[in-house]
Amino acid sequence: MNFDFTEEQNMLRQTVRHFVDHEIMPHIAKWDKEGSFDPEIMSKLADLGLMGVCIPEKYGGSGMDYNSLAIVCEELERGDTAFRTAVSVHTGLNSLTILQWGNEEQKQKYLVPQAKGKKIGAFGLTEPGAGSDVASIQTTAEKQGDYYVLNGQKTWISLCDTADNFIVFAYTDKSKKHHGISAFIVERTMPGFSSKAIKGKLGIRAGNTGELFFDNVKVPAENLLGKEGEGFKIAMSALDNGRFTVAAGACGLIEACLEASVKYCHERETFGKPIGKHQLVQQMIANMEAGLQMSRLLVYRAGELKNQGKRNTRETSLAKWQACDFANKAADDAVQIHGAYGYSSEYPVERYLRNSKAPVIYEGTREIHTIMQAEYVLGYRKDKPLNHMLPSWPFDDDSNSIDRGGSQ
Repeated sequence: MNFDFTEEQNMLRQTVRHFVDHEIMPHIAKWDKEGSFDPEIMSKLADLGLMGVCIPEKYGGSGMDYNSLAIVCEELERGDTAFRTAVSVHTGLNSLTILQWGNEEQKQKYLVPQAKGKKIGAFGLTEPGAGSDVASIQTTAEKQGDYYVLNGQKTWISLCDTADNFIVFAYTDKSKKHHGISAFIVERTMPGFSSKAIKGKLGIRAGNTGELFFDNVKVPAENLLGKEGEGFKIAMSALDNGRFTVAAGACGLIEACLEASVKYCHERETFGKPIGKHQLVQQMIANMEAGLQMSRLLVYRAGELKNQGKRNTRETSLAKWQACDFANKAADDAVQIHGAYGYSSEYPVERYLRNSKAPVIYEGTREIHTIMQAEYVLGYRKDKPLNHMLPSWPFDDDSNSIDRGGSQ
């Protein structure tokens, strides 16, 4: 296995880092305090070709590999979790899902403008009474002629007020339980659709998160993604991509904690010497570094499986679980290293700690991933090939058919 980055990947990292240092870092404290999301950031990311970084060029993307997406997410979260979340949702949960499951007409209509950053995509699965238990969703889609009529509510939806298009999951046949869930591409402009932001969040305050409402929303039948009843499979495959980006972002948060802590260790003195000379502080620094390096290895391993077009649910789950836990611990230690100052917004580490908690919960809680990993080891859980897999990289129109056989 080659752990060296390509010249293109190194240039990509430098580009995103420069963007974060100049477009996010100078303003993030203000945005976080105000709880405001700046949509112009998305436009600027689009100008750099980062809204479709791992989407094939034929669909308007940059055609880079999946680990290049990981690099983008890591560097963005080094600036703030809100902006990594935006790319995770737009690219990981929405655009890659359309690439994986959409027909050619849907790709041309929705994927191409999203990959170019002209339209923003989001993902609507979670509901007030349904998080980890996806089968408990209550949103329904009733077929009426050439339309499906959607009714229901989604919550904790990132880019709720910003996105143009949403992948929404609803029951088309409740009697079939999770086999009766279907997926739809819903446009913001469809009558009966509305959204509302959630205020008072612990962290990721610079991000736009909220609720979606569907009041007899008429969705054209051609906006059904996949087939009726495939919604659960589509959601789980989307989460493989979303979790991958969350894990990559967690690496960026660990790095941000390290940078802030190392800087403070050289500035602050106690008992006549820099605090970096104290062994217990060194222990926290060492644990951050270990967590960063281990997390990156798990993330890039999952990314390489994606590059090869292989199922990666198990590996992505492990990367998401461990990287987010490492990030949460790194942020906690960063506050501890800063002492009383770590409790103040004068330093960024209190924001890192607040931001680090949500990724431990969303896209599979640490408890869900713990159970998944145990069941894999015990032999209770085994993954079968999906009918639709992401195209392997490098993208080749003749050799990357998404229909690879098998069933989940």
